[in-house]
Amino acid sequence: MSAPLYLALLHHPVRNRDGQIVTSSVTNMDIHDIARSARTFGVTRYFVTHPIPGLRALCERVVWHWQEGYGARHNPSRREAMGLVRVEPDLDHVIAQVEQEAGRMPRLVATSARPRGRPTVSFRDLREALDSGDEAILLLLGTGHGLAEEILDRCDQLLEPLQGLDQYNHLSVRSAAAILLDRLRSRDRS
Repeated sequence: MSAPLYLALLHHPVRNRDGQIVTSSVTNMDIHDIARSARTFGVTRYFVTHPIPGLRALCERVVWHWQEGYGARHNPSRREAMGLVRVEPDLDHVIAQVEQEAGRMPRLVATSARPRGRPTVSFRDLREALDSGDEAILLLLGTGHGLAEEILDRCDQLLEPLQGLDQYNHLSVRSAAAILLDRLRSRDRS
């Protein structure tokens, strides 16, 4: 039995291209595309966080559209995926929800496109931890230009960055989420 895997997309605190701490905007596609990847790869719950009430309401409206509105009738498979989504104001609320659902504090694993001078956990080791079923894991994704140091400092581990053929590494968070989940939860382990 595999451990529960939770996913959180954080919009604050994240960095902009100049390294400043900012709050990023919500992107409709991030909500439903990552939900579809989460459903495909057995994520227990997908959290979208935003500190601004109006933007949380926008996220809730997107979820409602696919859960109960026209989108639910038009696309039942999207409805199923959107059933995983919960909208929260911040990481603390996410951790509390995971702890309540899983019955224990999750291991916090951050993601980044760069190593950031911190030790990393390999995909293989994290996949083995998931396969062992010993603890809940909360995988954190950042928007903008990545998670702020204050979030990284709270994490137990940093997942090794995705690497292509050269130094270019600027995937959309939707693409990165799909690749990360495939590496951690696919049936094909080659």
